[in-house]
Amino acid sequence: MKESSAKARYNSLPDKIFDISNIVFMLLIVTVTLYPFLNMFALSFNDANDSIRGGIYAWPRMWTWDNYSYIFNEASIYHATLISALRTIIGTITSVFCTAMLAYTISRQEYVLRKFVTVIAIFTMYFSGGLIPGYLLIKELHMINSFWVYIIPGIIGVFNMIVIRSFIEGLPDGIMESAKIDGAGDFTTFMRIVLPLTVPALATVALFVAVYQWNSWFDVFLYNSSHLNLSTLQYELMKILQTSNTAASSTNAGDQFAAGQSGVTAVTPTSIRATMTIIASLPIIMVYPFLQKYFVKGMTVGGVKG
Repeated sequence: MKESSAKARYNSLPDKIFDISNIVFMLLIVTVTLYPFLNMFALSFNDANDSIRGGIYAWPRMWTWDNYSYIFNEASIYHATLISALRTIIGTITSVFCTAMLAYTISRQEYVLRKFVTVIAIFTMYFSGGLIPGYLLIKELHMINSFWVYIIPGIIGVFNMIVIRSFIEGLPDGIMESAKIDGAGDFTTFMRIVLPLTVPALATVALFVAVYQWNSWFDVFLYNSSHLNLSTLQYELMKILQTSNTAASSTNAGDQFAAGQSGVTAVTPTSIRATMTIIASLPIIMVYPFLQKYFVKGMTVGGVKG
């Protein structure tokens, strides 16, 4: 009787209306979320001259590789991609590890300066020295034209530290006490107990840092623009876009120009911008599915405990 009554309530008209409305709403959210990326995908693979006519939405009308050929014909792209990959890998590992160490330190009740350090750290989230003092500081530290200017200045993220600290504070105190009873020091406890148990929070922070490192180009412009060997993919793509805008504005057509001396391949700033978006976002899209379950769990704990 109970099962039949529950089934009857589930099959009632209000329940069906709610389910249908929920499905329609979620489909609308998925469409709104995916359409911009699909539109960029279509424009990147569509003939640039044909794209000027408009009407390109989620699928190319005239398939071509010309837009990608135009970008990858730049010799600097490959070395810049290597630099971007290195700064993303090294920057993510060092930032997550150092941020986790700070988070573990200020999560300990026995650390008398934990509140003071937390307040100072949070203060930096709202106030900064500004662009010029920051540049002068980097110059005094002799990190101009250096690869480490990508790593050291952002090695600690305050928001990331709060997320990890909140996760650590949610761990059972008995685990830490048992480690101390067995003679483990703070660093041993951190490495062998805390880090393995905070994988969801660490994966969440790693995703944040990796996206920032991969997409960053302004620090290259400020500190390493004169050092081509330290240029990143995003900075090179930005320069290609500026070149395409300049070339397009100098042509009679106004919105298209020929790439290469043969004049066969035609691209536009719009097609180049779409191609750049796909190239820049593809690595993150490939990594995100592997971190999604940790990302959701880490953000949930951080939001509840923070």
